[in-house]
Amino acid sequence: MSELVVEKISKLYQGEPILSEVSFSVKDGEFVALLGPSGSGKSTLFHLIGGISKPEQGAFYLDGINITGQRGAISYTPQSPSLFPWRTIIDNVVLGLEIHAKPDYDRARTMLQKAGLSGYEEAYPHQLSGGMQQRVAFVRALLSPQDFICLDEPFSALDEFTRLEMQKWLLTIWEENRQSVLFVTHNIEEALFLSDRVIVLSSKPAQIKKEFVVPFERPRREELLLSEEFLKWKKAIYQELQGNHDERHH
Repeated sequence: MSELVVEKISKLYQGEPILSEVSFSVKDGEFVALLGPSGSGKSTLFHLIGGISKPEQGAFYLDGINITGQRGAISYTPQSPSLFPWRTIIDNVVLGLEIHAKPDYDRARTMLQKAGLSGYEEAYPHQLSGGMQQRVAFVRALLSPQDFICLDEPFSALDEFTRLEMQKWLLTIWEENRQSVLFVTHNIEEALFLSDRVIVLSSKPAQIKKEFVVPFERPRREELLLSEEFLKWKKAIYQELQGNHDERHH
């Protein structure tokens, strides 16, 4: 079980409001994308959920337990893979497990194999491409003992082709485990392709502007990206985000 409830979170940065009474939830086994313009406080929200900083008001609940300001309750993958350069790939992926329990090297090897990283177990991060390093970071998140995973724009540094491959790979892996995921992105197509729900944030101070329940069945296929239905949804979300842009200029 792993349900996150975000309740009326407000946060100031240098006296300026960044988040204003943000409330939403991620149900057990649900994949939710948080979509907003750059600088809309998406990463700030992650830091708050992860307990790196505390909100001015509001609370976070994981399975009914208040985790506000607590570290270690969730698994977090930042924008850059942030692997330890002195540790081998296999030692990087078991890191989360190592902190909490005895590392399961067999499972780690299986996951790396599924990630297309067979034969790289004993390599070091600098020997891998950006996309491969990102996959290592994912495997580490999926192997962490926490059931709730926060992914912060993990594909933003990749080219479009690699990005799509990574999205498909992530979905395949996720289908097997169905962990609860909160995924931050500013890419509409990515949000639609991956998620069960897309939550649109307004520009600063960020508030929940609209929520879209994605109707596409799983498992998702690449052809979906070119369908009429997909483009219709993409347009609706784009207009919602454009509204943010227009409000700022009035």
